[in-house]
Amino acid sequence: MAARDPPPATSYAPSDVPSGVALFLTIPFAFFLPELVFGFWVWVLVAATQVANPLLQGWVIYVSLTSFLISLMFLLSYLLGFYKKFESWRVVDSLYHGTTGILYMSAAVLQVHATILSESLDLKNYYINTAASFFAFITALLYILHAFSIYYH
Repeated sequence: MAARDPPPATSYAPSDVPSGVALFLTIPFAFFLPELVFGFWVWVLVAATQVANPLLQGWVIYVSLTSFLISLMFLLSYLLGFYKKFESWRVVDSLYHGTTGILYMSAAVLQVHATILSESLDLKNYYINTAASFFAFITALLYILHAFSIYYH
């Protein structure tokens, strides 16, 4: 009895991933740079304030810094072509960005709470916390859009 060939895998890395600069001009990969830039601003702004609530803003720093580093690794893996060696790359990318979008949304809400608490303490920290809250929500939106666009791409 002859062994059947397994059916072709449907979750291999997408073949239509552009290389070089074209990567940054194609949806969903165009979200990488804004995610990194806005995520960078979140943890820089939170770190620049006098942290009044370490539990709240510690979570914001953790989420933003960890997401920044992992997203940078994803970007490098696309630029260097590592994604071609693994199955289910699209699923991993979509799950990562979806999970990070949810975590970033929780961090943004906690950052807004820290901003409200800092309003009566110091006006300079309040303005910096307000900017960090704004960038946290923008970054959460970018991660969610990236997750949906990579899933439906």
